[in-house]
Amino acid sequence: MKPLHFASVWSEQKGRSFIYSIFIVVSMICAVYFIGGAFISEEYRERLARWEVMETLWNGKSKTCKDQCRPPGSEALPQAIVTKTSNLEMRPLWGSTVEDKNRNLSMNLLAIAVGIKQKEVVDRIVKKFPASDFVVMLFHYDGVVDQWSDLTWSDRAIHVSAGNQTKWWFAKRFLHPDILAEYDYVFLWDEDIGVDNFDPRRYLLIVKDEGLEISQPALDPKSNVHYQLAIRQRKSNVHRRMYKFKGSGRCDDHSTAPPCTGWVEMMAPVFSRAAWRCAWYMIQNDLIHAWGLDKLLGYCAQGDRTKNVGVVDSEYIFHLGLPTLGTLDGHETPSNSSKIDNRPEVRKQSYIEMQIFNNRWNKAVKGDQCWIDPYQVSANQSIH
Repeated sequence: MKPLHFASVWSEQKGRSFIYSIFIVVSMICAVYFIGGAFISEEYRERLARWEVMETLWNGKSKTCKDQCRPPGSEALPQAIVTKTSNLEMRPLWGSTVEDKNRNLSMNLLAIAVGIKQKEVVDRIVKKFPASDFVVMLFHYDGVVDQWSDLTWSDRAIHVSAGNQTKWWFAKRFLHPDILAEYDYVFLWDEDIGVDNFDPRRYLLIVKDEGLEISQPALDPKSNVHYQLAIRQRKSNVHRRMYKFKGSGRCDDHSTAPPCTGWVEMMAPVFSRAAWRCAWYMIQNDLIHAWGLDKLLGYCAQGDRTKNVGVVDSEYIFHLGLPTLGTLDGHETPSNSSKIDNRPEVRKQSYIEMQIFNNRWNKAVKGDQCWIDPYQVSANQSIH
C-alpha cells in the first residue's frame, strides 16, 4: 500500500464538485486522526470508490430525468407512484382487492344538469343508458338531491349540487379530462330531452363506425328546433352538413364552416375522449353559458371538422324546450308572486357572454404567434 499525501489527493480531485471535495477533506482528516496519516485503509478506499460510482450515477440520472414530463408538484415523488388520471367508479369499503382486474368498468359517461321539476323526464333518459356501459352524473342546479333517492338508479349515480349553475359551470369543475381519461364518450345533455326513439348503444356503434369525434342525436322536426343542421334527415344514417340555396348565409357542397357544417348544438352533444380533452380547455371558468362555443368546437374535432363532426339521424331525440334556469316558484323567493321568470335576464347574460367569449378568442388568435388556424376563418383570423 502506497503512502497518500493530502496535496496529491487534492490535485487528483481538482475539477470535481465542491461537495465531493469537502467530503474528501473531511475524510482525510478522519483518516489521519485514526490511522496516523501514513496509509489509507481498505475501508476508506472502498468508500471513495462508492462515492465515485454514486456521483456518476447521480449525474447520469439527473441528465436523463431532465427530459421526463412529470405533473407539476410530483417532482418530490418516485415516478412509479404518481397516478396521473382517475375515474368516477365507486369503490366498496370492503370485499374487494386493489388489483381487481376483472371489475366491470363503465366505459362512457352521461352527465345531465337537472332540476326536480324534470324528474320524470330525467328518469326516462337515464333508464335508456345501460348501467354496464355508462356512469351517470347529475348536476343539481336547484339544490334538491334527496327527492331523487326513490329512483332505482339513484344510488349508483353521482350527485353534485350547486344552486343556479349551468351544466358548463359543473363540467368545468367536475369533468376534468384526467378524471374522464378512461371513458370513451361523454354525453353532456340538458334535462329536457325525449328519448323514445333513441338507443345509446346503437348510437355509439354508429359514431364509432362513422369516425365522429363530436356528434349529437338528430332532432325530431316536431320538437323545439333552433338550427336546421340538427333536424333529422329521414333517408340517412348520419349527416354532416345542411344546404341552403336562398337568402343570406347560403350552404352548399363547398361550404366548410359553421353553421353549414362542422358543428352541433349544445343541448345534447356527445364527445369522444380526445375531443372532450380539447373542449374542456375551451370552456371559460368565469362564463357559465356556452353560446359561441358551439361554432368553435370544430377545432376539437381531431382533424377535419367537416368529416369528424356530425348529426346521427337514425337515433334521434325530441327537444322539449322546457324553461329551467331562471324560473323560480314563489315560495323560493320573498316575492308574493306564484312564479318569477328571470329567463329574459338569462338570455341577456347569454348574449353578453357570447360577445365576451368571441372577443377573447379573437384576442387569443392575434396574440399567439405560434398558432396556425387550420380553417382560416377569415383573413384576420376572427369570428363573428
